[in-house]
Amino acid sequence: MRVREAAPDDAPALAAIYGHHVLHGVGTFEETSPSPEEMTRRLEAVRALRLPYLVAQAEEGVIGFAYASAFRPRAAYRYAAEDSVYVAPGHIGRGVGRALVGEVVARCEAMGLRQLVAVIGGSDNTASIGLHRSLGFEMKGVTPGLGFKHGRWVDVVWMQKALNAGATAPPSGAGLDLGAS
Repeated sequence: MRVREAAPDDAPALAAIYGHHVLHGVGTFEETSPSPEEMTRRLEAVRALRLPYLVAQAEEGVIGFAYASAFRPRAAYRYAAEDSVYVAPGHIGRGVGRALVGEVVARCEAMGLRQLVAVIGGSDNTASIGLHRSLGFEMKGVTPGLGFKHGRWVDVVWMQKALNAGATAPPSGAGLDLGAS
C-alpha cells in the first residue's frame, strides 16, 4: 500500500468507498451516496484550499481516502481544518486509516495550520475514536443525539489535535484563504 495524492480519475473509487459508509454506517451523516462527479467536485474544493486529499493505493486499487477540509467558512477559522477518513470494506483495521490520517496531519502541520478537528459520527465508533486518539487527538466532548440515521439518534464525538504551537502563540502566515467571510 502507498499513500498518494488523490486524482480526478479516483472519483469512482472514492464514490464507491464513501457510498458504502453513507448507506451502512454513521461515520457520515449523509444519507444519499454522491456520484463520482460530485466526489470530483469535492476533491477540487479541497485542492482549491491547498489542503491534502489522499488515497491509499494497493494492488487492487484505491482502498481508502482521507482529506482535510476547512473547519468552518469564517475567516477566524483559517488556521483550523477538519479531517475525514474512509476505508474500503475488507481493509478496515489493517492500518490504512492510520497511514492516511497520519499523512493528513503531517501535511496540515507543514502548511502552518494550528488545529485539526475530528468530528466523528457515533460515540460507539470505537475504530475512528481509537485511530484519532493513537495519532494524538484529544477527546473534547460528545454532542448526544445530534443526527438521526438508520432509525436511531447518533451522537457526534469531537476530538482535536494541536499542530505546531497550537493556541499557545500567535499564528504565522496567512492560514487558509476562506474569502472575506
